[in-house]
Amino acid sequence: MTTATTAPHDDRLSKQDLAIIATLIVATFVVILNETVMSVALPVLQRDLGADPTQGQWLTTIFMLTMAVVIPVTGFLIQRFGTRTMYLAAMSLFVLGTLTALLAPGFAVLLVARVVQALGTAIMLPLLMTTVMTLVPENRRGAMMGNISVVIAVAPALGPTLSGLILDHWHWRAIFGVVLPIAVAALVIGALFVQPVGDRTSEQIDYVSLPMAVLGFGGFVYGLVAIGEAASGSAGMPVWIPFVIGGIGLAGFVLRQLRLQRVDRALLDLRVFASSTFTLAIVLMVAAMATMMGTFIVVPYFAQEVLALSPSATGLLMLPGGLLMGLASPLIGRIYDARGARILVIPGTILIASGVWILTLVNSGTSAWLLAAAQTVLCIGLAATFTPLMTVSLSSLTPRLYAHGSAVLGTLQQVAGAAGTALFITIMTVVATSDQEAGVVAHEAVTNGVRTVFLCAGVLGLVLIGLGLLVRTPETVDEPEEADGAEPEPVGAVD
Repeated sequence: MTTATTAPHDDRLSKQDLAIIATLIVATFVVILNETVMSVALPVLQRDLGADPTQGQWLTTIFMLTMAVVIPVTGFLIQRFGTRTMYLAAMSLFVLGTLTALLAPGFAVLLVARVVQALGTAIMLPLLMTTVMTLVPENRRGAMMGNISVVIAVAPALGPTLSGLILDHWHWRAIFGVVLPIAVAALVIGALFVQPVGDRTSEQIDYVSLPMAVLGFGGFVYGLVAIGEAASGSAGMPVWIPFVIGGIGLAGFVLRQLRLQRVDRALLDLRVFASSTFTLAIVLMVAAMATMMGTFIVVPYFAQEVLALSPSATGLLMLPGGLLMGLASPLIGRIYDARGARILVIPGTILIASGVWILTLVNSGTSAWLLAAAQTVLCIGLAATFTPLMTVSLSSLTPRLYAHGSAVLGTLQQVAGAAGTALFITIMTVVATSDQEAGVVAHEAVTNGVRTVFLCAGVLGLVLIGLGLLVRTPETVDEPEEADGAEPEPVGAVD
């Protein structure tokens, strides 16, 4: 069934289409902001709820992990139920989760509330990206993706600033008290303006794929967290078990999708990887997202625990980078439309690596200005990288694969973010615990752990630069005329 709103035939967007996209952008910004609002709160929760760093980081990790498990389903759900229905479902879940977090009596309920919030957030990002790819003409997608980059990159960057300012004046519950009325307003406004976009399908969901996705993505990330828990002596099971479960789940999920996509019933259509351009862009996005989210959790922890900065000072330290990302992203989108990807991605990856290597210099006497400078360099690099990579990846696909491409992009971004958070915390915990057992004082042990984290991230940054040199701007992709279920041809690229 074709819905009322379809892609325009010229460069102009109707007022209705602009209202839909604007509403989705604002709502997605609000929900993704919650990915990192708890990062500055970890030391506070450690004192208030008795949660150590490996437990407390679950408030961020479980959010991203839930998104990673749910996002694979969203491509199917958007095609099955439509834009409006999924928007209302997403924002209703987010409002419910935020209210539960506000009223949570303890850590366990707060963790459940974060899961409910993440269920709503998981739907919003693929919904936004699929809608943009459907409504926006190709020669304006870079600029529009620049606006989306504000959502994906700036919202997590501003999360610590918001929570830091709140924590210095109110209880941690106020973080959710501030977000709740905004979320309710977004739900009401969306009910008025968001209309169905694109085509609908009547296919039934493949329920066998769901537990495979949960076990696969969940097992992998939990395994990373378990390493840190083992180092601190709080592991509930041998470390190898979640990795084995995750490997079996992922293998089963992939094989199941390969089989189902032959009849166009895949929960996550893996034919998107037939495009080498899409695959390369996704690999770069995964590495950049892991670096970003890991940094956004470790830097605030170091600032408070070692440098003894207040929550608000820590949040303000993260602010310049976030603001510059917001200002730069729309401009970067316009540069992409005019000049292509390489002119942005190559310097962007160099800046990411530079920001991380600066952070390897930290010690117990490090100036907050050094942290702010490194964070700012990193954020500018991320802004220059995210927008072209998102546009390159989805523009290299045929229109019928936009929803699945968006779901793959969103899934792997969140898996990378959860994995980056878990891995960075794990490395810090393992090194710090080992040093403390050897007699090193606590703040020096944490500093050594943080330096080790950014040394590993710096090596990853060098890999990013190498991969960035291979990025090309994709050619225009039209929908091929082929029989249902036929494999699309891999997409080429031009410089």
